[in-house]
Amino acid sequence: MRNKIKDYSQLAKLRLSSTVVFSALVGYLLAADEVDFKILLMLLIGGFLVVASSNGFNQVYEKDTDKLMDRTKERPMPAGRMATSEGLLFSSILGLVGMVILYYINAKSAIFGAAALVLYAAVYTPLKTVSPIAVFVGAFPGAIPFMLGWVAATNEFGTEAGTLFAIQFLWQFPHFWAIAWLLDEDYKKAGIRMLPSGVKDKKSAFQAMLYTIWLIPVSIMPFVFPYIGIESKLLLTPLGAILILLMGVFLYKKSALLLKNCDQASAKKLMFGSLIYLPAIQIIYLLDKYLLQ
Repeated sequence: MRNKIKDYSQLAKLRLSSTVVFSALVGYLLAADEVDFKILLMLLIGGFLVVASSNGFNQVYEKDTDKLMDRTKERPMPAGRMATSEGLLFSSILGLVGMVILYYINAKSAIFGAAALVLYAAVYTPLKTVSPIAVFVGAFPGAIPFMLGWVAATNEFGTEAGTLFAIQFLWQFPHFWAIAWLLDEDYKKAGIRMLPSGVKDKKSAFQAMLYTIWLIPVSIMPFVFPYIGIESKLLLTPLGAILILLMGVFLYKKSALLLKNCDQASAKKLMFGSLIYLPAIQIIYLLDKYLLQ
């Protein structure tokens, strides 16, 4: 039983699913005037199940290519510990239950949850062996959780939700291209092309830096909204904007280092830098709303 639970946890990518749901939690807390713990609990459970389902479907589809890569060959299906039908059934149940829970929050939440699942499992996953554009496509479902929290709290998709979506959308490019740089040799064993130029060169590094540069102004837009006549409930104080700007400079330096050196060490620094950046600015947003505004 312990081994079976471990296999299901691997299929759902338990740790990854939990970190993704953190973005939804922050989005909800940024939007809510008063926390409805019933809605919040449904968001966390429903969002977690949908993300876990997406991860499961991804592994069902990639069971053969996973056998070829060192980091994935011990997953339940390529290792022969789980039948494809079992993985498919488990993922389907998670996805269905997750979307029903999100629907009980509001219809928009369920629609965005379903869109994330379909885009990730049915579009992004097959594209990984076809073209590096898969990263661009995969950034759409990957950006939904942050925005989903706002939609769950307000039942609205507007400037605020769009801004949260854009932040997480742009963040994914330096993050995933840093990972792709580190795992390029392993990916190539399975015919997966993730880097924008297809190889570890300055063109790929420049793309990672470019999206980091775009991320900086987008992440502080809530501070700018009042000055350009945009009404928004998502705001930043000057101190909050400065702290987020500093985090942007921090991430930019990591991406610039990769462009300069084009080596594994710099890619690892960018990857860890991106892992620090996103939760850090999300926490800054929360502290700014609840302590400074």
